[in-house]
Amino acid sequence: MTASGAGGQSPNQPARRSVFSWALYDWANSAFATTVMAGFFPLFFKQYWSAGTETTTSTFFLGLGNSAASFIIVLLAPVLGAIADSGGLRKRMLAAFAAAGILATVAFFFVGQGMWQLAIVLYMIGIVGFSGANVFYDALLVLVSSENQRHRVSALGYSLGYLGGGLLFLINVVMTQKPELFGLADTAEAVKWSFNSVAIWWAVFTLPILLFVEEPAGSDQATDSWPDRIRRAFHQLANTFRSIKLHRNAAMFLFAYWLYIDGVATIIRMAVDYGLSIGLPADSLIIALLLVQFIGFPATLVFGRIGEKYGAKFGLWIGLWAYVAATTYAYFMDTSAEFYALAVALGLVQGGVQSLSRSLFSQLIPEDRSGEFFGFMNMMGKAAAVVGPILVGAVAYMTKDPRLGLLSVLILFFAGMFFLRLVKEPE
Repeated sequence: MTASGAGGQSPNQPARRSVFSWALYDWANSAFATTVMAGFFPLFFKQYWSAGTETTTSTFFLGLGNSAASFIIVLLAPVLGAIADSGGLRKRMLAAFAAAGILATVAFFFVGQGMWQLAIVLYMIGIVGFSGANVFYDALLVLVSSENQRHRVSALGYSLGYLGGGLLFLINVVMTQKPELFGLADTAEAVKWSFNSVAIWWAVFTLPILLFVEEPAGSDQATDSWPDRIRRAFHQLANTFRSIKLHRNAAMFLFAYWLYIDGVATIIRMAVDYGLSIGLPADSLIIALLLVQFIGFPATLVFGRIGEKYGAKFGLWIGLWAYVAATTYAYFMDTSAEFYALAVALGLVQGGVQSLSRSLFSQLIPEDRSGEFFGFMNMMGKAAAVVGPILVGAVAYMTKDPRLGLLSVLILFFAGMFFLRLVKEPE
């Protein structure tokens, strides 16, 4: 069924099936973001794979692994986006990077206790697969939604991500709490099978976007070789750098985004490690992550409506000020109850900041070069993420105080907000 009825599909009224199939990829890959990146990998890395290693040392290497993976995406993202635009390859390249992440997640099952070096390498491959696929997923937004639908469709994707990631994470938590119910020997085996469930979930729910989202083929798709595509991609990137002044709003937004999304990504990736470092029990941290997921589902949809009615910048201001307050609050917290309160606050705004950033940027760029520009957006986000996690880890390592490490994130939020105010939002 199409949004324009039985009479056919208008370019401005994309098929509802395409919209839902596109948004469902967020449901698919959020299992990796939740169960692996935010949840079990930091716990398992610190308590199982890094058994016998000092807490601050494992924090440092976790931050280093996150930063190194982000740096790889910094190098790859804009080139990959330009290649996809030149030949209509968004879906195929999404599939390739998702496959890399899925296979790395499966490989966690075979990593034994104490093998932290192999674990961190596989984790980096998983993040590169996850982040690389997102370049092409984001670029497909302009194909499945008209401009006036962009905030709502972007929010739908993130909200389904919170719900899907939260549901699988809940199942995985039950698996680790009651491994005998699933025929598993102990918690360690349950965590490893949780990683396998993420891989299956990610693979199965990636199929709709590959099957039901239509992508126009590039005119050169059948004839050009990969070396030709790569050369043309670099040529297009050079043109984009030279002409970026013609897209002043997009350039200014990218700089603001580079700053504030670093703070968001750092808190997402390091929150569990921070909680462990200040002595909170692992069970409390898992409950907090579940709170974020299930609160994030409806809250993100609300932010989509806020973007439509009041503008994306208004919604971003709400979210970023909430992050400033939450980061400051986190410096002083000592109990699980306080961590739950922090989780509720972040759950209310996290998806809104992410979805409105994506939809606002999509309104500032030329649609026929969406892959390339979203490649730049991912490059800026990951460039910032190179700094954030390693900054937190390094400050915690040098001062022996994880609280000071987390507090250093505040400057990124304030700087990002300063430059965001200079962006002119389209009417």
